[in-house]
Amino acid sequence: MKLSEFDYILPKELIAQTPIEPRDHSRLLVLDKKTWNLEDKKFYNILEELWKNDVLVLNKTKVINARLHFELENWKLWEILLHKQISDNKWDCLVYPGKKLKIWKEIIFWDLLKAKIVKNSENGRIIEFNKSGLEFLKILEKIWEIPLPPYIKAKLKNSERYQTIWAEKEGSAAAPTASLHFTKELLNKLEKKWVKIEKVLLHVWLGTFMPVKTDNIEEHKMHSEYIEIDEKTAKNLNKYKKEWKRIIAVWTTSIRVLESMSDENWIIKHWNKETSIFIYPGYKWKFVDAIITNFHLPKSTLIMLVSSFAWEKNTKKAYKHAVKEKYRFFSFWDAMFIK
Repeated sequence: MKLSEFDYILPKELIAQTPIEPRDHSRLLVLDKKTWNLEDKKFYNILEELWKNDVLVLNKTKVINARLHFELENWKLWEILLHKQISDNKWDCLVYPGKKLKIWKEIIFWDLLKAKIVKNSENGRIIEFNKSGLEFLKILEKIWEIPLPPYIKAKLKNSERYQTIWAEKEGSAAAPTASLHFTKELLNKLEKKWVKIEKVLLHVWLGTFMPVKTDNIEEHKMHSEYIEIDEKTAKNLNKYKKEWKRIIAVWTTSIRVLESMSDENWIIKHWNKETSIFIYPGYKWKFVDAIITNFHLPKSTLIMLVSSFAWEKNTKKAYKHAVKEKYRFFSFWDAMFIK
């Protein structure tokens, strides 16, 4: 398939710069992929769409302060962005400017943290820190900042606004943003309707946002991300699937976990590993029945995933409608429910 098939024209003014308040007052485009019907709603109207036989699968990852601006040598401003964790204290990092950050160079950050450039990587540099685990994360909270996507120019006043209300396990360089629309009150109302809630884990690394550079998408080398499902969650999900409950994945991260962990018999396994699953039109879906997502970048692997689930014609129709109706796109975006 050609990369150009997943392109669309998006006016710059539709790229959201600030989040909607309250969270669940963003807009919601409901797409019925069988009837091709589109409905314009508010996100809190998801209450009308979900019922007691539904299962919401959420990603419990938490965004870490993965970006650091610092001054080094002649007061020059530098930037390090944690891209992907390699081991307890080693990270693959994007660096800018990178020419002077050569192998074995050491950097000290305000006497709190030391870093050594170990080697070059495909994305930038492998950096070894002298701290790891919880101690490392606590230092990041003091001196680093939340990494917002480059198309967001406005400064985020409250960093918690880029976290889900159920964020639990640190490790992501970006938020599972379709989950940002949920409030505690909305989640409570869904549970009172007997909607089941299950949580899985995928740490969003920056490979998610890397552009596809091959004209033939099948030649694209997909990034890998860490995923995890515990034994109890796998048992519950398998039980719900056998009972024909509707499995609804919230954002593409939950989709990647469920489809990576399930087999052709619709059985979910419990383990932790890395996944490099690439879902595009032609993929045979195994576990997911509906999705809550957002409006993704043109030519991205994420819009390819949505096109696979909703079918290409439906996806193009929905995106054309969203542009016409001036929906908000990307990280602080409006949402789409595809059923």
